[in-house]
Amino acid sequence: MRRKYYHISAQGKVLGRLATQSAKILSGRNKVEFTPNVDGGDFVIVTDSDGVIVTGNKRKGKKYQSYSGYPGGIKEISFEDQMKKDSTRVVYSAVRGMLPKNKLRSKMLKRLIIFKNSNHNYKIDQEI
Repeated sequence: MRRKYYHISAQGKVLGRLATQSAKILSGRNKVEFTPNVDGGDFVIVTDSDGVIVTGNKRKGKKYQSYSGYPGGIKEISFEDQMKKDSTRVVYSAVRGMLPKNKLRSKMLKRLIIFKNSNHNYKIDQEI
């Protein structure tokens, strides 16, 4: 089975809809021969992650948290600040949340490739 390379431009797209599209392709749900326990998905290349948008008040209200495991070790960053710091983490986090929480998730995420701008050197099979 040959895996295809799908290209999605995030410029002007809503984050949640982009994440569901990507998760569907990564898990292989867009194929006729989909089986939940088989990793049969394709590669997804997301470009222009700086151009992703969110609706409503999520620009100011959405928070990303990380926890070191130590008391007082929780860190929180807003959507706006995370976009300035590294917009690829925003897209990665959204797609990760849309994938199934099982042993196949890490393998699927290895096929997700995110770029801040439109420069990449992959041979694309299909544009979305």
